[in-house]
Amino acid sequence: MILNRQNLNDLFVGFKANFNTGFRSVPLDWNMVATEVPSNTAEEHYAWLGQFPRLREWVGERQLKQLASHDYRIRNKTFESTIAVQRENIEDDQWGIYKPMFEEMGHASATHPSELLFNLLSTGAAVPCYDGQNFFDTDHPVGRENPASVSNFGGGAGTQWYLLDNSRPLKPLIFQKRRNYDWQSLNKLDDDHVFKSKEFLFGVDARVNAGFGFWQQAFASRQALDAANFNAAYAAMMDFKSDEGRPLGIRATHLVVPPTLRAQALEVVKAERNAAGATNINMNAVDVLVTPWLT
Repeated sequence: MILNRQNLNDLFVGFKANFNTGFRSVPLDWNMVATEVPSNTAEEHYAWLGQFPRLREWVGERQLKQLASHDYRIRNKTFESTIAVQRENIEDDQWGIYKPMFEEMGHASATHPSELLFNLLSTGAAVPCYDGQNFFDTDHPVGRENPASVSNFGGGAGTQWYLLDNSRPLKPLIFQKRRNYDWQSLNKLDDDHVFKSKEFLFGVDARVNAGFGFWQQAFASRQALDAANFNAAYAAMMDFKSDEGRPLGIRATHLVVPPTLRAQALEVVKAERNAAGATNINMNAVDVLVTPWLT
């Protein structure tokens, strides 16, 4: 290929199209479990977390709800991926070898939120949320006076699985976005890097991060994934109450598991009959989300 401005422009437009093809080809699962929150600064302060706004009968004057003030913050981080294209490969018409690489870069960008969010979920038993307790914990304080300890963690020593209520406007996880995934390039013949290193650079970068929402919308367990433990977790979530002692109306919508628990998850909530041949009362109680990003 003759390296002139027009030929290079046409080629690099094609590379960006390859990136976009890979980006759009990904079925998203992160938006099932996380709410996307725009960010306008280096970090966002979620002081309002900790209170579900419930309605009451209006008798007398309005009762002002004082939102609990928490110091939960999510700081944006910058992520990038870069591919170097050798000038000689373009001159020798070998540019086709880069097509799948740019498609893979698009795929990696589209799945990056899932990678962040499900990795965070997997660490929830060791990472604090808005109330200062670990997101999955046995002693979340609930109640304004003499708070009681409430658990959203089933314990155990096996592979961790999760029940989530993804039906609310704010989902159990938060995907915070300061700058969207953006395609960048150094693709001019007179660019310093091209002049010095004989290679064009193409990359994507973003400023984002993942955080926790309401712990009440999630339950984790390392007990065996069977009907008894599923029912215990499901019942525990439905019993969660506000600081005023009123039901929160939590209803688990998804059973989230790593690939190693796929068969057990489907057996618990998708099979028509259980191992004994009796009717499976939990059939379709929740949807199953199997994700490779859980570690």
